[in-house]
Order: sequence, then C-alpha cells, then structure tokens
Amino acid sequence: VALAILSALTPADIANASALQDKAIVSQAQGVGPKVAQRIVTELQDKAPGLLVDSGPATSSGNVVSLPAGAQGSAVADAVSALTNLGYAPAQASTAVAVAARDMDGEASAQELIRLGLKELAQ
Repeated sequence: VALAILSALTPADIANASALQDKAIVSQAQGVGPKVAQRIVTELQDKAPGLLVDSGPATSSGNVVSLPAGAQGSAVADAVSALTNLGYAPAQASTAVAVAARDMDGEASAQELIRLGLKELAQ
C-alpha cells in the first residue's frame, strides 16, 4: 500500500493531505480505499510536517495546497513559526496554516495566514 501511495503522490501531496485531513487525495492511490486513507491521514497528522512547499506541478484534484517555492513558502513557514511561538503544537499550527492557505488559494501574506490560522484554531 505504501508503494502504491508513493507512486501516485509526491511527499508534499501526502504531507498536505495529512495536514488537511483530506482522505480523498490518499485514496487516489491504487488499492487504497476510504477507510485505509482515513487511517493513513490520521496516523500521519502528528508525524508528517503539516505543509510542504511544493515547487512541482499541482495535482489534478486541486484539493492539495501546492505552493510555489519562494515568497509564499516563506509566508507559510513564518505563519507556522508564529503560531508555534504562541504556544500551539507544531501539528496544530501546521494544520491551521494549511487550511488558511487553502482558503486563500495560496495568495496570502504571513500576517493574513496567522490571522486566519488563529481563527481556525479558535473553532
């Protein structure tokens, strides 16, 4: 199953899917059903980095936050760092920033990501 997932998805896709709890992305791999996909994203949530900057092409589904390298990547890193410095667990901070970046379609500054991440954490 692991080989099927790694052949269908990039490491950034897997990390982003676990951060966003998006089992649909993982279930795209051959032989991975919804139950296995849910277990994988749940197990990886605290183990994988919450959001990876992917300079490669975006996936066809469009659900994964695939960010271009450069300024947006540093904005995400800065937002995760700020939320972590405020006392949130790295996994929580990464998930909140991933959701915020997805909502902003990857076009947000660090300040906007922090603000939206705090809103996400407050829910």
